[in-house]
Amino acid sequence: MLYGDTIPIDSKEEIMDRIYCKIADRYDITVEITTFGLNKLLKRRFVRLMSPIAGLKMLDVAGGTGQIARNYLAYQDTVNNDTSSSVHVVDLNEQMLRVGKHRFASTQWARDGRISFAQGSAENLVDIADNSFDIYSISAGMHNIPHMELALSEVYRVLKPGGLFACLDYDRVETPIAKQINRWHIKTFAPAIGQLLVGDRPSYERLVRSVMSFPHQRDFVKAISQAGFILPPGKGYKSMLCDNMVAFYGTKPE
Repeated sequence: MLYGDTIPIDSKEEIMDRIYCKIADRYDITVEITTFGLNKLLKRRFVRLMSPIAGLKMLDVAGGTGQIARNYLAYQDTVNNDTSSSVHVVDLNEQMLRVGKHRFASTQWARDGRISFAQGSAENLVDIADNSFDIYSISAGMHNIPHMELALSEVYRVLKPGGLFACLDYDRVETPIAKQINRWHIKTFAPAIGQLLVGDRPSYERLVRSVMSFPHQRDFVKAISQAGFILPPGKGYKSMLCDNMVAFYGTKPE
């Protein structure tokens, strides 16, 4: 990995929560700039690859600002002509949830009760019943979870048999030139944009260390399999955004 995450693992959740409190209001615009406007396209493709059918209930974890939820509901509306599907967004950070709630407040989805929000930890979804959701999604959030094996166990518990686990996170770039470009982008460019827009370079440097603590995609695929999920044919993951992001999909056995 490019960076080690030096924060004690038992303190990581609390520290990341404090950081997101600082940057919640400008988080999405910062991501759009650091991805050169490709983030929205990436999120749409991530949802499209789920191939959801009508009427499914999605649990979107670490989804506070609601980007995945919005793309999912828009897909269901336009592709499946579906007005019954719904999303329940769970996020550890209260400020990120505040941003998400505000963005959905005036939408038809909110008026129809198809979107809801709750604060909670991915490691212990205490308010979520067993076998209750058709899709569990998490985008750029798994790397912030201290104990990924606990989170994967919760994914398995809350999904219905046949349910889909969909995870989008940061790829481990391996070709030498691309690796150097990625290193500059992550280590220098992203924190500089954070300083410019939020006035808080240290928080973005801390986010970088969390991002780069995410396992190699081959190792995370093994963790998904060990948690009990059936992997798609092939490598078990799909590289995206010029190999800077990677999407994982797994199915809970019937």
